[in-house]
Parts: sequence; C-alpha cells; structure tokens
Amino acid sequence: MPKVFLSPSTQEWNQYATSGNEELYMNLLADRIEPYLRSSGITFVRNDPARNVQGAIQDSNSSYYDVHLALHSNAAPESLAGKLRGIDIYFAPRSQDSERLANIIANNLKSIYPLPDKVRAVPTYNLGEVLRTKAVAVLCELGYHDNFADEAWIKNNLENIARNIVRSLCDYFGIPFVQPGAVRWGTVVTDGSGLNIRSYPSLSGTIIGSVPNGATVMINGETEGWYVVGYNGVTGYSSSEYIII
Repeated sequence: MPKVFLSPSTQEWNQYATSGNEELYMNLLADRIEPYLRSSGITFVRNDPARNVQGAIQDSNSSYYDVHLALHSNAAPESLAGKLRGIDIYFAPRSQDSERLANIIANNLKSIYPLPDKVRAVPTYNLGEVLRTKAVAVLCELGYHDNFADEAWIKNNLENIARNIVRSLCDYFGIPFVQPGAVRWGTVVTDGSGLNIRSYPSLSGTIIGSVPNGATVMINGETEGWYVVGYNGVTGYSSSEYIII
C-alpha cells in the first residue's frame, strides 16, 4: 500500500495577516489529513516539527516513501504584500510522476478554491523538498497568508482542503478514496484458513498479507464490501464478509 511522508511547514516566523502563522495552520491541516489517509489505506510518517526543512529531507530520504507531500502557505514579495492570491503546487521538472501528482492536486483544488484560474502546477528549480527527496515530491503553497481573503479561506476550509488533497493522492495511487469513520476492531472468521489482505479492494488485488482465523484486526474504513484493515504492520483491503465486528 502507498506510504507518504507528510511534511507540514515548520516556519513559525511566517505570520498570517491577522493571527497565527504558517507552521500552526499547516500542522492543523496535517492533523485533518491524517484520518483521511488512514481510512483510505495510505500509511504515513509525519515530519518532526523540531527539525527544519533540511531535517525533513533527511528523514524522508532515510526510508522508502511513495510520495513526499510538503504543506505550506505563501507570502508575496514586500512590494506586493497582501495583494496576491492563488495556489501553486510545485513539482520537479524532470519527474513525470511529480508533475502528474501536482496537476492532479491543482485540478482538484480548483473545485474548492474561489479563484480556480489562479490554481496551477508549477515547476521548481530551487525548492529542496521537491528536488532533493528520493520520493516523488510536491510542495503545496495553499494560498497567500498575507492576503486577508486567502488567509480566511485557509482557516475556514482546513477540512475541505484536507479531504481534497487526500482524494488527489488516491487518484494518483489509483485506489478508492474512503471517507473516515470511527476506527473499529473486528474478528476474522473463516473456515480455518487465513484471510487475505490485498493491495486493492478486489479479488484481483495483489495479496500483501494474511490474517489468521480468529485474529483481531483494526478497521480504518470500508468500501463496497471491503474493509481497510491493519494487521501486524500490514495495511490493505480484506473482504468484510469474513470479519465480524
């Protein structure tokens, strides 16, 4: 199953137009992203807020991740302070996967941002979190926090932005987006054989693990007769027919 390095901003010195700062609100956004990742079967590790961007790059590169997702908000140059609006999703120009992910995120955000023509995917030639990570990476600048209208949009739409971004990740990975609910526990009941955990909610999905009969599994979500389960460090899909809650 996909694994994401979730990297909200650590830039507490970037003050918002009225109150708060970039680190605060991007971490609040990451808090809301986490349940959607779990319910959709996407495992993740979050950056250490005590480390700077170099630390985030090092930590991301220390293990394997399918995507490095950096969350930021923008600020205009001093001469244009408070006058700019828009969302930029930065990608690595030499990575087709990075560009594809950036375009998916940008296109989906157009449906919730009030100025869709100002949402774009942009190549970067200097952002380390995009260019120096081993994983496919994008950096999301989710509006201008020195602009009153963009600041208000970010603060009032954290849940919508979180849902939209995880839906984009699901589109990129080719897996169903699953709305989060309460985490539950279930017991596997079969004819005695193990219950397969698959990479996709279908009998054609690759088997990536197995749960013994009678074992307890964590259920993070449900989609069309399949549970998103976690067992023994493996996250994937198992048929709900053989799990009793």
